[in-house]
Amino acid sequence: MKNNSLFNKIMEPETPFYYYDLALLRETLNKLRDIQYRYGYDIHYAVKANANSRILQVIKDNDLGADCVSGNEIKKAINNGFDPAGIVYAGVGKSEREIDVALDNDIAFFNCESIPEIEVINERAEMHNKKARIALRINPGVKANTHHYITTGIEENKFGINRSELNQVIRTCKNLDWIDLKGLHFHIGSQITDMDVFKGLCLRINEIQEIFRKENLPITDINVGGGLGIDYENPESYFLPDFESYFNVFHRFLKLLRGQKVHFELGRSIVGQCGKLITRVLYVKEGIHTKFAIVDAGMTELIRPALYQAYHKITNFKDDRPLRKYDVVGPICESSDYFAKNISLPEVQRGDRLIIHSTGAYGEVMRSNYNLREHVMSYYSDDFT
Repeated sequence: MKNNSLFNKIMEPETPFYYYDLALLRETLNKLRDIQYRYGYDIHYAVKANANSRILQVIKDNDLGADCVSGNEIKKAINNGFDPAGIVYAGVGKSEREIDVALDNDIAFFNCESIPEIEVINERAEMHNKKARIALRINPGVKANTHHYITTGIEENKFGINRSELNQVIRTCKNLDWIDLKGLHFHIGSQITDMDVFKGLCLRINEIQEIFRKENLPITDINVGGGLGIDYENPESYFLPDFESYFNVFHRFLKLLRGQKVHFELGRSIVGQCGKLITRVLYVKEGIHTKFAIVDAGMTELIRPALYQAYHKITNFKDDRPLRKYDVVGPICESSDYFAKNISLPEVQRGDRLIIHSTGAYGEVMRSNYNLREHVMSYYSDDFT
């Protein structure tokens, strides 16, 4: 960022703030669309990754659908121009009010995760006098090899339906008049960079499809979820995800039946690299064995390091000084409020601005008012041109 004409202007806003590179977001979407059209896949943007309205509008303008996990996300997507016919709705705890929002807007699918949920959707659909199109979220038993907090496709997880339950779920769906079972849904986790994991998912989906074929249940839509990771270590060198390898795995190994459509729910890989959190050094504190760079952003602005022990690259705008080791920590009254430990940075001084990279996904959207912190501002590359 420093080596372009935006540097001086980006130094102006009060910190901390989020900065979004909309040109990079559009470049990412252009690459994604080229591959999407080549294979004829349907892609739904995972709104939970970043629900910023400017971001949503850019994504909507690129003809993606929306993957929502709450009634308010459905409303936000529609208010930002997404077509309800391209909205899928997941989540283990859909309330009656949220189900009604989805039915009222005639969304594409409910991704259903339990028999009790399917039964309640059936009741609400009858009240609305319209059939509810559903996809069953099935746990394929594929290990995502990622952080256990963001692994979702294994058994004994709050998400999804286990294969041992499938016969009972199928019987339930057949006996409900207001349920239209159209699809199968899978999501095994997030921040996955090993393509063999997705190959394993494809092979497991092929096996599960046989169960429904033998039951004479016509499945028209296969939703393989998302989970494609980004390069947090080298965000300035590898800022575009490996969409080519990712989609090629599904093209090669997923066996589709005649007329079936394939859906993806991508979030992090679309928006992750376009966002940066800019923060200012308040104090440099000398510990016994550690130097602490205390900054004005905290876990209220970016909770991922505290919640997942997640890594984000940090750089100093002032890059012409000797390297020193620091723990970069926030001002929140919690010991877990840190961004990095024992990292090398050009010598840090009070007032320096630091860039926390790769914060476009699960950054701003997970912010909080803990310690009565105010929500920070967001700025966009278009604002500085």
